[in-house]
Amino acid sequence: MRGSSVLFASVAAAAIATGAARAETWDMPLAYPATNFHSENAEQFAECVREGTDGEIDIVTHPNGSLFSGDDIKRAVQTGQAPIGERLISAHANENPLFGVDSIPFLATSYEESDKLWEAARDKLEAVLEDQNLVYVYAVPWPPQGFYFKKEVNSVDDMQGIKFRAYNAATARIAELAGMAPVQIEAAELSQALATGVVESFISSGSTGVDSKVWESLTHFYDVQAWLPRNVVFVNKDAWDGLDEAAQQAITECGDQIAAEGTSKSEELSGGYLETLAENGMTVSPPSDQLREELAAFGKTMTDEWLESAGEDGKAIIDAYRAQ
Repeated sequence: MRGSSVLFASVAAAAIATGAARAETWDMPLAYPATNFHSENAEQFAECVREGTDGEIDIVTHPNGSLFSGDDIKRAVQTGQAPIGERLISAHANENPLFGVDSIPFLATSYEESDKLWEAARDKLEAVLEDQNLVYVYAVPWPPQGFYFKKEVNSVDDMQGIKFRAYNAATARIAELAGMAPVQIEAAELSQALATGVVESFISSGSTGVDSKVWESLTHFYDVQAWLPRNVVFVNKDAWDGLDEAAQQAITECGDQIAAEGTSKSEELSGGYLETLAENGMTVSPPSDQLREELAAFGKTMTDEWLESAGEDGKAIIDAYRAQ
């Protein structure tokens, strides 16, 4: 009897050791604070993968640029420095115009339109990512983008010379068209940049405004609903190919789940963020008619420019989107 107990204990210990040997820890760099809903989505995704793979893949999130800064995350995953990561994909439109499809001003300005545009673009975006040694997992949109200023702004003339935080090609181009001075600033550095006067304005969602407590530096938010940019989660292709089919399926299914839940959460939180801005003393309002018309003209210019730069693939995406 004692021998049987020893044998059972030995077998159990061997099973535990084998399980431990199979487990992989995947560090996942994130650009935004742990309290941001995108980072919360990533944590839920990590838990889903942990359960779905029976602990074979243990994803550990590193929010707020603590492992890699926002602009380094994509490269880190491409080169295998991290097996998985999340990035605002439009920040890489300088690499390929297709990455900026979600940030064409005033093309898709609601969650429904944003989903349709992403559906039209997704296959081509996945192919571009695969060519860069990345496997697409899921994407979640930010709430609609609006302008933050430290003064009342009723026209483009009121924007002249303002130092404007840019985070992708589209925001830099808007600054140029409006006569503002673009300054490249990552989200983790925004609060300090505002406090020190490095930037005086930016365009983003209510979420970023709340994360950065922008009411400490700025006074006005104009809800222009310019676009809904997306954060994309991707895996290093070599790491992906090293997984068995069951693990790949678990990650894919978790990605689909978090994409749906995260999009619903984004839409649910959107109005609350603007309420928080107002509760902290900011003036939250729609743009004036003049500003709306001037921004719409920027949107037409930038849509034409994007179509020219994106070529046949870009045209196919916009045609498919408009045909829905």
